[in-house]
Amino acid sequence: MMTATFTHLGRYRLLRELGRGAMGVVFLAEDESLQRQVAIKTLLVPGKEGADGEHREARFRQEAKAAGGLNHPNVVTIHDLGREGDWLYIAMELLQGVELRDRLLQGPIALEEALHIAAQVASGLAAAHARGVVHRDVKPGNIMLLAGGHVKIMDFGIARMQTSDVRTVSGTMMGSPKYMSPEQVGGHSIDHRSDIFSLGSVLYEMVVGAPAFAGSNIGQLLTAILHSTPLPAGQARPGVPASVELVIARAMQKNPQQRYQDAAEMAQDLVQCRNAVLRGGGAAAMDIDLLIASGAHPARAQWSLIPAPGFDASAALKGLLAGTGAAESAATGLVRRVAWLLAYAAAAAGAIAIAFH
Repeated sequence: MMTATFTHLGRYRLLRELGRGAMGVVFLAEDESLQRQVAIKTLLVPGKEGADGEHREARFRQEAKAAGGLNHPNVVTIHDLGREGDWLYIAMELLQGVELRDRLLQGPIALEEALHIAAQVASGLAAAHARGVVHRDVKPGNIMLLAGGHVKIMDFGIARMQTSDVRTVSGTMMGSPKYMSPEQVGGHSIDHRSDIFSLGSVLYEMVVGAPAFAGSNIGQLLTAILHSTPLPAGQARPGVPASVELVIARAMQKNPQQRYQDAAEMAQDLVQCRNAVLRGGGAAAMDIDLLIASGAHPARAQWSLIPAPGFDASAALKGLLAGTGAAESAATGLVRRVAWLLAYAAAAAGAIAIAFH
C-alpha cells in the first residue's frame, strides 16, 4: 500500500497517520477553512486498475453516502467526500476514545455499561435502517467508546443501501466472521435483521467476556454460527438477569423472522434492562414483563440454517481468511429457566432450512 507523500487533500492539511487497514490509510488532519481537526480516510485509486479498482472506488464512495446521509448522535459524522489526483478521501469527525474491541481485552464489562453501550448502538442502527442502510459489519472494532459513556458506530465500508451502484454477488460472505448472522454465513440475502443478530453477539461478548461462537478454525466457527446455540449468558456469568438473557436470545435467533424486527424495539428493551439494573432489585418482575411483552413462545426457537444453493464455500472461506486477522433469587432463576425453555424448545427438532428471497 502506498503512503501519501503530499501534505494536503483539498482543504485538509495532513498532520499524522492514525492507522491503516486493507484498503487505505486514516490521517489526523486540519480543516483549514473551519479550523478544526478531522479524521481523513483515504483510498488510492490509480486510473488504470480495471474492474477491481472501480469496485473499490464505488464501495468507498458508498461508505461516504451511507454514513453521510445519517444524522444521529450514535453514528460517526461524515463531513466531506473528495478526490485529489489518484486519492479519494472521506473527511469525518475525529473520535477520541477507545474501540470496544480494545475494551473487551480487559474482560467482561459491567452489566450496566454493557447495556448502555448496546442500547446506543441499537439506536444508531435503527436510524440507519430507517434510511435503508444495513451496516453488515457490526463488531467491537467498529464501535467507539467516547468520554462520558457516549458511543459511536463507525466504518460503513461494506454497508448496503436500498439504492446503490454497488452490487454484492449472490453467495458472497461479507463481514467479520465471529459476529456474522447465519444468513451472512450461509450466503443468503440479508436485511436489517442481520445487524440485529450481530449486535446480539456483541452484547453477549460484553456480558460474558467471551464470544458467543468459537472454533479452532474458521470452518468450525461458521458451523457454530449456523447450527449451535451459545451457552446462556447467566450460566456463563452468574448474576445476569433473565431479562438480559431474553434480549440476547431474541436478537440471536437463527431465523430472522423470530428476532427483533426493529432495532429501536431492541434499544427500548435494553434501556428497560439497564434501568432495572440501576434501580437494583425488582429484576424478577421485570423479567416476567419482558417475557410476556416479547411474545416468547415455543415457536421462538433457534433454527439451523443451511447455505444458499450455489454458495461457493471455498471462495468465501478464502476471502474471510484473507481479511481476518453470584447467587440469584429463586424467582429470577425460575424466570430464567422458563425464558430459555421457551426460547429454545424446538432446538432439538433438527436442522430446518429457511428460504430467503
